[in-house]
Amino acid sequence: MPEIPLDAVDRKMLVELQLDGRMTNSQLSDKIGLSPSPCLRRLKQLEADGVITRYVALVDPDQLGLGVTAFVRVRLDQQDDRHLTIFEEAVAQFPEVMECYLMSGDADYQLRLIVENLKAFENFLRHKLTRIEGVSQLTTSFALRPVVYKTALPI
Repeated sequence: MPEIPLDAVDRKMLVELQLDGRMTNSQLSDKIGLSPSPCLRRLKQLEADGVITRYVALVDPDQLGLGVTAFVRVRLDQQDDRHLTIFEEAVAQFPEVMECYLMSGDADYQLRLIVENLKAFENFLRHKLTRIEGVSQLTTSFALRPVVYKTALPI
């Protein structure tokens, strides 16, 4: 159950904005069948409630020469709060880390990295990731190509 109750109009609005976050309020109101003033009020309320957290541009990594996506599973030698905090604060500073999840199972964390090439990946491992206190084991898989990549949540 969501924290903020959303009606059908809110959901429709979120679907449309996930497809095009740059549309004008007028365009959005036309798409969801609501006049501009109440549409804008609802939009501002969704932002104030934290349902909409920010607006971004999605950039093609290949166009920037960032052709290698790696998934790295990380085990720490200790899983106490201090070591978890040290790791989480460190990886949050690395621009190569696109996502980081605390995991259940055989790894403590799963990272998704994007880098230029394998040399850049090796440098990241040697000079950043393995230097974090408590990192004891890394397992890496490389993405060959994306099959499904979505940014829109299923609403």
